[in-house]
Amino acid sequence: QLQLVESGGGLVQPGGSLRLSCEASGSTLDDYVIGWFRQAPGKEREGVSCTSHSGGDINYTDSVKGRFTISRDNAKNTVYLEMNSLKPEDTAVYYCAADLFSATAQALCFTLRMADFPSRGQGIQVTVSS
Repeated sequence: QLQLVESGGGLVQPGGSLRLSCEASGSTLDDYVIGWFRQAPGKEREGVSCTSHSGGDINYTDSVKGRFTISRDNAKNTVYLEMNSLKPEDTAVYYCAADLFSATAQALCFTLRMADFPSRGQGIQVTVSS
């Protein structure tokens, strides 16, 4: 069974950068669609970015385009979210989530509905504040 563990969160000033990591165990990520979603206090979950199992298809929500970059290193069984030019509105708990590749999983990835994936990490806090 796939297990996911996020790391790399913390407190950063506006305009700063963070890199989140999501390390998988229990299975290899080669066959998984994987992405990140976030949830801020009092707000609904928001899909942030997703990548197909091959890494060839990547999607971002509009608010992070040009600032965030998702990447995957299947050899390290890890997915990353590089976050630059951070804004206070990026403050949230960030989760990575994954599902075995299928047409359904790919469709969820394309529409950034990774919160519906069956495997997710425990979440990690990102706070952007001066």
